[in-house]
Amino acid sequence: MCSILLDFLSRYLREVEVAVRQAEGAYVERYEEEIVAASRVNLRIRVRFRRGHMLELNEAVVGEAGRPRRLGYRYHFQDEQNKLVFRYDNTPHFPGLENFPHHKHIPDNVAGAVEPSILKVIEEARQLAQ
Repeated sequence: MCSILLDFLSRYLREVEVAVRQAEGAYVERYEEEIVAASRVNLRIRVRFRRGHMLELNEAVVGEAGRPRRLGYRYHFQDEQNKLVFRYDNTPHFPGLENFPHHKHIPDNVAGAVEPSILKVIEEARQLAQ
């Protein structure tokens, strides 16, 4: 880990890395941490589960007021046939939904959602991939 990052961003990245490594029945196809500045990092992670499910995690994180804050995120989970299981993101293209711009795509529907934690998304995908 590069020491130019703020301490709490470094801790956040370590927590994510540990969660990804501990995802039971999965292996990491891609893990990229791009340090943009001392207070910003971009994550690009792809995890493949034993049964063929794939979880792709993308987020831009900044350090703000002593904690990490996501500028943008996209957490995409698909089955072994490359069909959407769910995708969380905060792209502002559904302004009428509750908790705009945060929302969750599921097959044939989009619903408002509370901004998810990347750690909870990893766990949700792990449970569905069993």
